[in-house]
Amino acid sequence: MAKTKTSLNAVLRELPSVSELLATPTAREIATAAGETHAAEMARRIVDKLRQEILASGGSSAKVAIADAENLLSQAWATEKLSGIHRVINATGVVIHTNLGRSRLAEAARKAIIEATGYCTLEYDLATGKRGARGRRAEQLVIELTGAADALVVNNCAAAAFFVLTAFAAGGEVVISRGELVEIGGDFRVPDVLTQSGATLREVGTTNRTKLADYEKAIGADTRMILRVHPSNYRIVGFTTMPTANELAALAKKHDLIVYEDIGSGALIDLSQIGVSGEPVVADSIKAGVDLVTFSGDKLLGGPQAGIIAGKRDLIAKLRKHPLYRALRVDKITYAALEATLEIHRRGRAFDEIPTLQMLSMSKEQIAARVSKFVEELRDKLGEKSDLHIEIIDGESATGGGAAPDAQLETKLIALTHKTLSALHIEHKLRFGETPVIARIVDDRVLIDLRTVSEAEENELIESLVAI
Repeated sequence: MAKTKTSLNAVLRELPSVSELLATPTAREIATAAGETHAAEMARRIVDKLRQEILASGGSSAKVAIADAENLLSQAWATEKLSGIHRVINATGVVIHTNLGRSRLAEAARKAIIEATGYCTLEYDLATGKRGARGRRAEQLVIELTGAADALVVNNCAAAAFFVLTAFAAGGEVVISRGELVEIGGDFRVPDVLTQSGATLREVGTTNRTKLADYEKAIGADTRMILRVHPSNYRIVGFTTMPTANELAALAKKHDLIVYEDIGSGALIDLSQIGVSGEPVVADSIKAGVDLVTFSGDKLLGGPQAGIIAGKRDLIAKLRKHPLYRALRVDKITYAALEATLEIHRRGRAFDEIPTLQMLSMSKEQIAARVSKFVEELRDKLGEKSDLHIEIIDGESATGGGAAPDAQLETKLIALTHKTLSALHIEHKLRFGETPVIARIVDDRVLIDLRTVSEAEENELIESLVAI
């Protein structure tokens, strides 16, 4: 027993100290990038981890050299750096990819963000030299594009829904069809929002059929609002019935109630022309007489994350004065990007300048031409002796973002296999490259969809593939 204890102590004495580890080039690099305090904390964690491993093995583990500890420190630092926000190449074919930041901003919006990072006219009127209204330019653009009497911007569509329900339905009842009690992702459920807002849910109809008479029967003394929710991420087809926005607006007016529609995906223009059907246009809801409409800024609108509320002037005015608005309002960066995006829509240049709509409108033939040229260049770079096998196959892209689930976006895919590497290994190498490439794996093949890769990113993508 004494001999074993002596052996264990001997191994522990050979363990590099924290100060020795901090003197290594890796630790000095971390100290420069993250600060000496953080570098010291990381070094302490590494040494403690090694000490615990030695104790757990009873001293039978191999001697730990300073190079081993430095390598562990380097790995820990690399892992930490990967945890932050990084630019990636989206090769998945999912256009509005929630995990990758949803809509990619237009060049004009990106320039507007840079302009806004310094001092800017967030609440200053250059014409009068006095304090101005926050976000008024973006709101005015929403008014012009939707035909609403007024508009307000908050930090996302979930916040917009919560805000509207809190301001106008707290303590009362909200009538909604059972077919619209949706979960839109990330465990965000309409019934939960209603509960948190202080409103009581009054479900009517069935999952697939709700009639106007069902709404009317449910209206009582405590009813404050009729709520219509667009089921962005699913469709019910076949034997279905739902009242139109016009019918619900007329019913609400008859009973002196608010009719509120949560569109979510936020299409400002009819997208059926590019094969994206079933997405309501905000202006159509306003024209139908809906009192308040909420929608996202970073989905089919193609801008930054924002929740946009458009509707009647008196209702928007009440929201603007509500104490909750200050907690939900957006910053100068969001306003700048949103303004620039809305201005593109107003100029009628959405399909030309907004990446989300550009990508959605690309035809299979356009993508096929890009894929053919890309694969030719890739093969030239790889050479004849490469172990990477490349095929061009048919496939489908996805709208993403909980929008247009039944849209058929035909595409051409680049399918990759390797003589010695698995699909998981290829995907891992792409994801851990200098510029991470996010791809799909289907049937043991890595799939690259150029629909979501800009032409400016193609050379980087080729270099990443050559490096496998």
